[in-house]
Amino acid sequence: MTFDATKRKVFNRGRAPDEFLQAMVDWAKCAPDELFTPNPNADIYAKVKAELGPWEGIKHRKAVMLEVLRVLAGFESSWDWKEGVDTSRLGGDTPENSEAGAWQVSYDARFLAPELKALLVKHGINNGIEFQQAMKFSRELAMEFVALLLRHNTKHNGPLYKGAERNAIRLSLRGEEHSIYPWLSRESVLEFQSLI
Repeated sequence: MTFDATKRKVFNRGRAPDEFLQAMVDWAKCAPDELFTPNPNADIYAKVKAELGPWEGIKHRKAVMLEVLRVLAGFESSWDWKEGVDTSRLGGDTPENSEAGAWQVSYDARFLAPELKALLVKHGINNGIEFQQAMKFSRELAMEFVALLLRHNTKHNGPLYKGAERNAIRLSLRGEEHSIYPWLSRESVLEFQSLI
């Protein structure tokens, strides 16, 4: 597979490695369609509609999710599947709130939707330590979890905050360039769509 538009730079994080992009494309080909279908939530599709909409079917919606995941992983981990806890966080770390993996999600996110908790139970994940390991080493599970999370909550990751929401973020990170939105690309979506 050849990647071109999907290799666009993300702020000062660089460009996604081909291996990372390939893993996302492979996952999207097999991921359940219900992860991408319309729902009544103010989800990630509502949030990126101005940048990447309107939606043109399930394949397009999958490609849009991949584009969001590409840019978000750049911000959260520089595309490192094994990224550990965010060392810049001001609060204390616990197995419940400690982030892990490419998208820096935490075990306490399971409370944001029953489907998130059910997904973890289905995979035998019963505590924060098991969750952190799964987010680092089970790529398919990590992608499914973060995609499902984005269908229910768009405030779990700071780079997803938009407009006035960014006032809740540390002052040094409030600039729009620290959010995913200026870095999203319609050309990248088209390339993902052609690859899946």
